[in-house]
This record gives sequence, structure tokens and C-alpha cells, in this order.
Amino acid sequence: MNRPENVWSEPLRIFETRLHADPSRVVIRPFHLGWQAKNAPGGRAMKLVDDVAGLTEERAALEYARVLADFKERHWQTECIFADRFAEVAANLGLDAERFSVTRQRLIGSYFCHEYTFAAAALMNPSIVPSPDQSGLQDGCVRFIMSLRAVGEGHISSIAFREGIAESDGDFRLWPQAAFATSVELNEEEQVDADCCVSVHRHVDSSLSNTVIFPITEQQRGGLEDLRLVRFDHGGGDYEWIGTYTAYSGSSIRSELLRTRDFRDFELEPIRGAAGRNKGMALFPEKVDGRFAMVGRQDGKNLFLLRSDRVNEWDDEGVLLMEPKYPWEFIQIGNCGSPILIDEGWLLFTHGVGAMRKYSLGCALLDKDDPSRVLARTSEPVLTAENADRSGYVPNVIYTCGALKVGDGLLIPYGISDSTVGFATCSIDGLLSLME
Repeated sequence: MNRPENVWSEPLRIFETRLHADPSRVVIRPFHLGWQAKNAPGGRAMKLVDDVAGLTEERAALEYARVLADFKERHWQTECIFADRFAEVAANLGLDAERFSVTRQRLIGSYFCHEYTFAAAALMNPSIVPSPDQSGLQDGCVRFIMSLRAVGEGHISSIAFREGIAESDGDFRLWPQAAFATSVELNEEEQVDADCCVSVHRHVDSSLSNTVIFPITEQQRGGLEDLRLVRFDHGGGDYEWIGTYTAYSGSSIRSELLRTRDFRDFELEPIRGAAGRNKGMALFPEKVDGRFAMVGRQDGKNLFLLRSDRVNEWDDEGVLLMEPKYPWEFIQIGNCGSPILIDEGWLLFTHGVGAMRKYSLGCALLDKDDPSRVLARTSEPVLTAENADRSGYVPNVIYTCGALKVGDGLLIPYGISDSTVGFATCSIDGLLSLME
């Protein structure tokens, strides 16, 4: 635990806990399939297979032993991954698998894999939601799932997870991670080039804290950025966990949805409509007046309220909700995660950008029945860089993609200078007292 005493009486408490980039956390990933096709220039993939096929059985066994000596202990189920990778390559190239011994198959598979450090550059911009499993907890505690934007080689962003428990006294615990991580697997390989819904699953024996979701489609190839998770209540105890994120192709952006009911099977799908061409969208945790509702920044500067009859179609450009009002947000404002329902209304964390491109966290209160009405907002920042750490990849930035309600307080994980993740807590009453 971080601290034993109750912290809800304090307006804001910053914990010493930090999550940092870690180049030692690696996964085995396939080479991009683009150069493996049979008609690739020079037939590189087939030539590689032929080179391995030309080895004597003894030499193939020796080379495979060297691969295992180098990498087997660095990964989980390494030989199974090599076998699966060979099966993919064989199907792609039309190989007769029976031509090759098991050892040679796995050696070929190893040549079509590489290590990837998915969080070598940064961990940042977390969101946090209650876990589907709340069994066996003491009163007032909440088991949570936190998503993280992990930035690795090539500055490619992926989605990582951490699990933990938020205590009733305001403390929290993170579950430990293993030394290795695994990538989710496609349900159907041909979905790679799809411009529609992509279905993936995590390995049955892998924990969520050791699972990573990497870019899959062409639109995502530059990264999956800033997932804003929310537990969506369909009514009658029917919950679905839905997250909005930015799919970056390397030249264009699009908002997409991550959807799951158990954090074992996931669907990634584009948001259709004009609003989906923007970033920073955050879904309300339930329908408002019979319709889905989102907060988004449709013009790059102001916040808008959007409504739709379908969660994946957003043609409505929305109504203006909030404009920059105070000096610390004069450049632009944006949402920092989905609104949180409290007795007084909807709590909406925001970020503001001020002089010297300094980011700060603020908060607003929206009317419970008509969230287009802003009842109050903080005139001064709730959290700024000097409260945490100004140094990092992008200095002077504080950013979160969501907070967790725990009793009368909030647990707020937040990104620090696009590099690390910190944690803070505050009481809801204390937060409301800062608004005007």
C-alpha cells in the first residue's frame, strides 16, 4: 500500500508511485506481412524459407538451439509462438508444412519474428474503470482496470493494462506484472486489411496486466493513442466496457471504439460519421434522455456535446459546451475522460493549455438531466506540472484519460510530460468547492 491513513479529507493528494517506461519489457512480434507475400520484390520471404530448408537437419537443430538459448527465457511460450508464426507464413506462401521437421518449422517461424519493446519510450495518458470482477472485496473497495498508452520503438503507441484495487480509505494497490508480456491475437488473420470491426482475444493463460493491444489495420499502423475507457450501463445490470481512442495511420487520424465485456475478447471498430474524424472523444457511461452522448473537441479548441442513436455512428457535430475562459486554458480545452455521475450532476475532467504550452487539469460540473448546461467549473487548475514533474519527453504536460469514483473520492491516474504515470486522489466535496 501507499499510505494507511484516510485521504478523502484532503483536497488533493499526490502519491509517490510512478510508472515508468521500461525497455526490458518485450514481446515477440511478427514482421510486417507486406514483404512476405509471394510477389514481394525478389521473393525475399520464399528465399528465406529456402535458405533454412537448405540447412542439414543437424545444422538446423544447432541454429534452433542457439535461438532458444538467446530468447526462450525472455518470453512466454516461445516455442509455441514460433510454431504459430510458421503456420501463418506457410499459409501465406502456400508451403507444404509436411516437408519440414518440427524443429525446422519453428526455426523458420523464428526468422519471421522479432522482439519489440512496446514501452521503451514512455507510459502515459491512463484511463481507469471498475473491473468486471468485484467479488471478494471488503466494503468500499473497488477492483480496477487501468489502460495505458505505451510508446515503443518507432514512437508507435499501443494499449497496455494494469490491474489493481482502490481502497475505501483512498489508498490503492497495483497488481504485479510478470517479466514478459503477450500480444492479443487476431480471431481471423484476414482482418488485418479490414476497414471495419477487428476482433482480437488475449491468450487464455495470459493475465490482463501482461497483455498488449498493438495496431492492426492500416489506419492504426501509426499507433493506438489515448484510450478513454468507460463502463457503460445498458440497464438491468448489463455492462459493457467501451473506450474511444485515436487511430493514427502516420498521416491521418480517426476516432475508433474498443469494446469488451470481459477484457478477454475485444472488438476494435471505426467511429462512422463526421465527428469520428476528430480526436479526444469521451462517451458518457449511460444513455442520456434515451440517446448515447459524447464529449468531443470538434474544432481543435472548444468542447462540444454530441448525441447519437448508435454508439458507432456520430454524424452530429454537436452543440458548444465549453470555451476557454481562464488564462491557463486560453489556447484550447479538451476532455480528460468520460463524465462521472455524482449526486450533483456529471463531473467532467478537462485539460487546458496556456502560456508556454503548459497543460493543466481542470474540472466542470454538468447538469444531470441536461449535460449541455455547465453548472460550474474550476477557475484555477486542479493539477499542474509543478505539482508533479515538469521533466519528460514533452515538458509541462499533465494529462489523464479518466478517473475512478471510489466512495466519496476519486482516484486520478495521470500522464506526466508524455513520459510517466502518476497518481492522485481527491474528495468529491473538495473538488466541488473549487468550482464557481
